[in-house]
Amino acid sequence: MPRKKKSRKVGQIGIPKSSTNTRKAKPVEKRVKKHLGKPAGSRNSEAKLVKATGEANSPKDPRHGSKKPIDLFAADTKTVVSEPKVKHFSPAQELDAIENNQQLSDLLNKIELGKKVSKEEQHFVDKNLARHKVLCELLGLNEEPEESTEFEENPIDSYEAINIDDYKD
Repeated sequence: MPRKKKSRKVGQIGIPKSSTNTRKAKPVEKRVKKHLGKPAGSRNSEAKLVKATGEANSPKDPRHGSKKPIDLFAADTKTVVSEPKVKHFSPAQELDAIENNQQLSDLLNKIELGKKVSKEEQHFVDKNLARHKVLCELLGLNEEPEESTEFEENPIDSYEAINIDDYKD
């Protein structure tokens, strides 16, 4: 059997005269409470107050901070910065500019070596090569070498036709 600690307080003896289940009415507040801070949603209500007073002609945005849009996707560090478009006076000048483009030649060398190239770089190469082809057609330049007629006959036939006696002293 658990031990009980002795206490000097005397508990209720008998039944109380009034019931304890009844609620007491709250006393009416006699003083007005101080309000600290602004009420919730003050950001929007301030804008309406400024508009109502007519101090400013343009509506002021109550939000603080920069309104500059932020890119939500991380930018690649190896993005290809395309050169600014230069207006050429003639197709010959544009063709010369494409042929002398250092970035294009570097990318073409990289592709020839079999190294991987990003999508943006590949798009840049494809676009410039397509333009180069169009300009060559406009100027009437053919990059394909003309077929030579030197080796029309079989080279083995010419080898067999050699007379060794012609080369002796």
